[in-house]
Amino acid sequence: MFRKILIANRGEIACRVIRTAKRLGVATVAVYSDADAKARHVAMADEAVHIGGAAVRDSYLVAERVINAAKLTGAQAIHPGYGFLSENSGFAKACAEAGLVFIGPPPSAIEAMGLKGAAKALMEKAKVPVVPGYHGDDQSPELLAKEAERIGYPVLIKAVAGGGGKGMRRVDAPKDFAAALAGAQREAANAFGDDKVLLEKYLVKPRHIEIQVFADSHGNAVHLFERDCSVQRRHQKVLEEAPAPDMPPAMRSAMGEAAVAAAKAIGYVGAGTVEFIADVSEGLKPDRFYFMEMNTRLQVEHPVTEMITGQDLVEWQLRVASGERLPLAQKDLVIDGHAVEARIYAEDPQKNFLPSVGTLHRLRPPAEDAHVRVDTGVREGDAVTPYYDPMIAKLIVWDRDRLSALRRMRQALAEYQVAGVATNTAFLIALAGHPAFMAGDLDTGFIERFRADLIPTPQPASTMILALVALAVTLERREAVARQSAQSGDPWSPWAAVNGWRMNDQGWDELILRDRDSDIHCRIEYLPDGDLRVHGPESSLVVQGNLDGDGGLDAVIEGRRLRAGIVRQNDDIVVLLPGESHRLTIIDPRAAGDAEEGGGGQLTAPMPGKVVQVLVTEGAKVEKGQPLLILEAMKMEHTISAPARGTVTKLPFLAGDQVAEGAVLLNLETED
Repeated sequence: MFRKILIANRGEIACRVIRTAKRLGVATVAVYSDADAKARHVAMADEAVHIGGAAVRDSYLVAERVINAAKLTGAQAIHPGYGFLSENSGFAKACAEAGLVFIGPPPSAIEAMGLKGAAKALMEKAKVPVVPGYHGDDQSPELLAKEAERIGYPVLIKAVAGGGGKGMRRVDAPKDFAAALAGAQREAANAFGDDKVLLEKYLVKPRHIEIQVFADSHGNAVHLFERDCSVQRRHQKVLEEAPAPDMPPAMRSAMGEAAVAAAKAIGYVGAGTVEFIADVSEGLKPDRFYFMEMNTRLQVEHPVTEMITGQDLVEWQLRVASGERLPLAQKDLVIDGHAVEARIYAEDPQKNFLPSVGTLHRLRPPAEDAHVRVDTGVREGDAVTPYYDPMIAKLIVWDRDRLSALRRMRQALAEYQVAGVATNTAFLIALAGHPAFMAGDLDTGFIERFRADLIPTPQPASTMILALVALAVTLERREAVARQSAQSGDPWSPWAAVNGWRMNDQGWDELILRDRDSDIHCRIEYLPDGDLRVHGPESSLVVQGNLDGDGGLDAVIEGRRLRAGIVRQNDDIVVLLPGESHRLTIIDPRAAGDAEEGGGGQLTAPMPGKVVQVLVTEGAKVEKGQPLLILEAMKMEHTISAPARGTVTKLPFLAGDQVAEGAVLLNLETED
């Protein structure tokens, strides 16, 4: 076993590797960028080395700096995690040349599977079934269009060199092919430095099922069963589970054998995942699955495999990389129970899953135990920045059967409290509890098929939420006045009262709250016994309670006791209830004259990014919903569309320009 390893990654996966290394008595070295100087993985490691600027191209993708950090600290091996340099054969070779062990497969295996077209050809020779498609070297738009016609629409365009949904487009008709191809090539070039693509037949009702494989340098190879990753958005996984629902034993065996054959065909060593697409138009059948690609690294969703097998896959990686044999043979591996993983992201499902940046003012995960596991790379007070993937954590649960695991997942998600950024937790709760999902009626189009159920139209804040905000604001005022009074010479001054005193009237105050784009006027009535009666637009409620000093509010509303999280940042206040998060803004009417909306007709950048394409010109007449500009931010392309019919009056930026959050991307004079 190694004495010391360096983790060439950041965030959650770096923390994950450090945990296992510490358990095995292996010292760890972290690397970090300017943006990660105070990150959790840096604090957890035994040593840490700064390797450059915040952008990944200036730090985590600079192989020479990573290798120099390993040499500087005396590390014997480098664990690449996933993403960044994990599937870079040049990096694996450079490690070997520097006398370092690359904790992953040999460069030849990475190269064999790195280009999807060549990988599919190799799999065909190894008798592994592949999806009908085109993966040739001729990349002319004319030939690709002809091949799409030959394959038959719908087709899928995929970046040859990448994954994670980047450089991927579904095309349903010939008229849409050219634009989709250009977009896929542009995104692939930006993400991977290679704009080559392949084409595949798009299966109308597919399931994404992958097999975890492991091989050692002694010729042994096994699979650790399957994971179902069918539920995706923008071709990125959202919920993963193991084993796959309703998987017939014959199909599990056939897929496992095919995956092991794929690994052996390329002389694989270490952890890898063979991804298959299954045609489930007639249910799961042993002859209806096809090879898609092999990820020559540890997967984000590996914890569900660990939960059902009882194995630590990072430990397996370290042992195999140090020359040991696989810890177990195929006959010794068994499935125990069911596990589900949810990826908790800083993103807004209401805005097409737009990533959200900001400070995690409150981050309270559920308690971990034998059933619940939280893998994360952030702490309360850390920031979600535009430089890296916006995943906050992976929440993994285990139970004896699938329905029990899903029930436990919904409960754990409801207990997760996050404030400071938008999150997808409510969406995940709806997903894990959807009748079709619970019944195992899965395919990769599940989210779009049930979008209205999973992402309902936002509703105005209820009177209960208004009452909780009014109570919290009143309690904060009382505490502030009490502190001031205690320090004054006249603690009994009537000016220290917080009861909305009115001559010849019941004491009351008015609270104005902005909920999205609407202002809500609430009347707070101070009752003689100290309770509050909060009048909202629809009804009124009597409420009382107290703040606990740690962001918690214990309240009694009309006899119902409940506990809420309250996070206050200037005029913004977030109310956290089980499975719910409501953000409102307190409006000061005295400042109304200074708060006029001055950006009418201006479309602004939702986050820092780069303008990759401007689709209109100044003076152009546009229709509502028409794409105007494409912004690349947080590794994804975001289309800025016209909110209404109008005329473009100003375009401050050109393609290639960097923009800050809130920058005016264009001015639009809308028509009445």
